[in-house]
Amino acid sequence: MIPPIVVHPAYQAVLPDGHRFPMRKYGRLAETLVQLGLAPAGFVRPEPADAALLRRAHRSDYVEAILSCSVSREIERNIGLPVDESVVARSRASAGGTLAAARLALEYGLAGSAAGGSHHARRETGAGFCLFNDVAIAALALQAEGTIRRALVVDCDVHQGDGTADCLAGSPDLFTLSIHAEKNYPTRKIAGDLDIGLRDGVDDAGYAAILAAHLPSLLDGLAPDLVFYNAGVDPHADDRLGRLSLTDAGLHARDRYVVGEARRRRIPLVAVIGGGYASDIDALAARHAIVFQAMAALV
Repeated sequence: MIPPIVVHPAYQAVLPDGHRFPMRKYGRLAETLVQLGLAPAGFVRPEPADAALLRRAHRSDYVEAILSCSVSREIERNIGLPVDESVVARSRASAGGTLAAARLALEYGLAGSAAGGSHHARRETGAGFCLFNDVAIAALALQAEGTIRRALVVDCDVHQGDGTADCLAGSPDLFTLSIHAEKNYPTRKIAGDLDIGLRDGVDDAGYAAILAAHLPSLLDGLAPDLVFYNAGVDPHADDRLGRLSLTDAGLHARDRYVVGEARRRRIPLVAVIGGGYASDIDALAARHAIVFQAMAALV
């Protein structure tokens, strides 16, 4: 069975013309997944997250300000997206989508959401194109209801997962691994459980060596009930906001390795797409599809 993929029409919000965030990649990714035969029975449509779910990871006053589209100009500027009805709907759908995909992964072993990975959203505020931290919300919700006890977040976005570290700081059984470009955003990092800052220009081989040095021992030592995998494609050499030098082949190898290590240990894994900021939307969507191809090959 090809692993289920969660998609909501609201994943692609409406942005002003010329906005630098490549919002069109979400719709194009869904089309690409269909073209690749990775959604033979269609997509799973999630329920958008409500306020109670969002409060699992975020302060109540921040949640209410976002949902009512009444955040301060400073917070909106830090987020880098207009906090309007379309963008808020997208963020709610994304959070609900990651939780739905996590439940599917626990049932089927592998699943993914064609959005998510908003890892700069902290407990009290958003930042870096992120309103709500979908992975933290899902992990905390599943833990609170007793569905999981321990989870590992494997964050391979090129930017450090500061928001996830902040949201999960009080939950020692929700372990965060961030592999990122050290000199990249955010300038002020929030320490997670294991942060690996890479020098600029690390290539396919160097990245693979870092993963091999750390991931197996974490999986064996933690024995998590679930792995959340942020498969950001911004470590690619052509990414506008990255500082690393991975190729398409390197992303394929990375995703096969992460998924394969979890599968080898029979640990369920849920994938989210994370960051990717190349100007070529078709090429960008194809890169985001790689993790879903890896899961389909290793199911």
